[in-house]
Amino acid sequence: MKNSKYKILVLSDLKKSAESELKSAVSLAKMIDGDITLLHVKKPTDLVDRESQLSAMRTINEQQIHTSNKLENLIQSCRTDFGVGINHKVVIGNLKNEIGSYIDTFDPDIIVLGKRKSNPFSIIGDNVIKLVLKKHKGPLMIAGNDALNPKDEVSLGVLNTFETIGNSDFMDGFLRNTKRPVKKFTIAQNSNSVESTEMKRDNTIEYVFDNTVEAIDNVSKYASKSKVNLMFAEKTDVVVKNLMDKLDVSLLLTDTQSKIMQN
Repeated sequence: MKNSKYKILVLSDLKKSAESELKSAVSLAKMIDGDITLLHVKKPTDLVDRESQLSAMRTINEQQIHTSNKLENLIQSCRTDFGVGINHKVVIGNLKNEIGSYIDTFDPDIIVLGKRKSNPFSIIGDNVIKLVLKKHKGPLMIAGNDALNPKDEVSLGVLNTFETIGNSDFMDGFLRNTKRPVKKFTIAQNSNSVESTEMKRDNTIEYVFDNTVEAIDNVSKYASKSKVNLMFAEKTDVVVKNLMDKLDVSLLLTDTQSKIMQN
């Protein structure tokens, strides 16, 4: 059993969806007993490049203070309302370099990212998702545009991995705070089924789909129909891209062989 709290790292660009992403992270923290650190990487401005070293340092300090205050305002209400530990850090530098370095240093258990309505695969900067998948071997949460409510149980869906999700303290937290039944979505490799076969058993509802090009579309349709707001799936490049393109709900992606799933 894990004795310390899980470390949750939220990568935010402080756009309009930042509050929604933070609330989803708070929901995650409450379910699994975690503390949150919100990281924002700010690029040096063109003005800094043109100024003297002294003036540039002054500008950087001012930017850090201003952004830190903005972050503090963002997290204060969540910290007060939900009793979750939330810290923040502002770094000025190259986006991917600073995120990669912080992941190495902080060694988070879970990373939370947000996605954009206009381009679901664009997450706080080009290729950041690829960097996170490469650097971080633990669970990755892609917060949907509609925030999870920290006061409510989640409606959990599981894609193709239901047999292993209950074998860790990490997943026990989700299952204790999940509306029943859990919705299991299976894309069958060899099936003569119709578009969907629905089965109810052991506090689960299972939907089985043929492995066709429409499979993820069908998962998305039935997830929406059954009011799933958090989907659990394996963390692979193909799965991430397909699910992010098709599903509007928050995604919890992990390798079931990672250390967090074994404890």
